[in-house]
Amino acid sequence: MTIRYLALGDSYTIGTGTSTETRNFPSHLARKLEEVTGSAVELRNPAVDGHTTIDLIRAELAELERFRPDLVTILIGANDVVQGFEERDYHSRIRQIYTRVQALDLPPGRVVVISVPDFSVVPAAPNFGVPAEIRARIDRFNQVAFEEARQHGFDVVDLSELSRSGTSRQGWISADGLHPGDPQYEAWSQLIWQQVASRWTVRAER
Repeated sequence: MTIRYLALGDSYTIGTGTSTETRNFPSHLARKLEEVTGSAVELRNPAVDGHTTIDLIRAELAELERFRPDLVTILIGANDVVQGFEERDYHSRIRQIYTRVQALDLPPGRVVVISVPDFSVVPAAPNFGVPAEIRARIDRFNQVAFEEARQHGFDVVDLSELSRSGTSRQGWISADGLHPGDPQYEAWSQLIWQQVASRWTVRAER
């Protein structure tokens, strides 16, 4: 059996800032799934640097029907924040995305909504506005996404505190001063795995 994993998102999902393309968080998760289940994992990652919810709807959602995934992760919203989108419009598009994913009728624990990390703490943050205001918008957008996710029956993973916690750690932020480095992406994958592990380890033990 092959487990099909679809990772929807933007630069954080494709792994901008990593040293190699296999060190983004979806690749880490795919390897962990293979290790735990003994099954092959086919990862499809259509995420693109700069994507907003509008772009995800336009360019990524078709993979739901084409790929028919067994696991879906969704991390989208950072560029909606940066581009100044209204919260109500973000909410509307998030609801549209989640409704399309929900139509797959996956078992509990197979859709995971991941928060936008707090990029207000990175060196490049002032390029996008006042850091305190950026943080407040990120928090509001994450609250919208999580409330909607729970209404759709999806699991949620909050990266906020983790993304803020390691800024003094070597390599935590990539050379561009904006995106995570390898250690941060790996830490994200560990936190996400904690959320989904029981769903797959029980399956593997049967």
